[in-house]
Amino acid sequence: FNGEGVMLTSSHCLLNENRNSHLNKTQIDTKLKEIFGLKQIIWLENGFIKGDDTDHHIDTLARFIDKNTIAHCICEDEEDEHYLPLQKMKEELKKTGFDLIELPIPKPLYYEGRRLGATYANFVFINNALIVPFYKDKNDEIIAKRLSKALPNHKIIGVDARVFLRQNGSLHCSCQNR
Repeated sequence: FNGEGVMLTSSHCLLNENRNSHLNKTQIDTKLKEIFGLKQIIWLENGFIKGDDTDHHIDTLARFIDKNTIAHCICEDEEDEHYLPLQKMKEELKKTGFDLIELPIPKPLYYEGRRLGATYANFVFINNALIVPFYKDKNDEIIAKRLSKALPNHKIIGVDARVFLRQNGSLHCSCQNR
């Protein structure tokens, strides 16, 4: 939610058989607008983070950081399975008219042989701070600088979130706030 009546979601999550099998996209869209008083819902058709067991919850992919700006994951490694889906998601987001901030995903992390769902989009707002998952990765500092520039009135606090990933989530998943 951007605080101005716009919600961001992924179609894969809300249209998944395990959630809303009795409703179609139009019905879900109507219900969400009614419940939350929304003007618009942005439905992303692309993007995923390997290791996420939530059917592509939006908090792993793209998030509003203010009423005009969406921070979103990208993959810079053309050989990585995330590259093309996240590029397609970026193209979708460009069409929304919102300002965009790219959050390069960290290098792959593994636990017991499986790739973990490491993403910087799983941050948490608290008062005048933003707690950001860090992964002991070269992108940690890049992300901190980008978010600090975009949110000059917020302190950016990086927290090692690697242990959270073992349970298929990160910071935002663990606290369930905005």
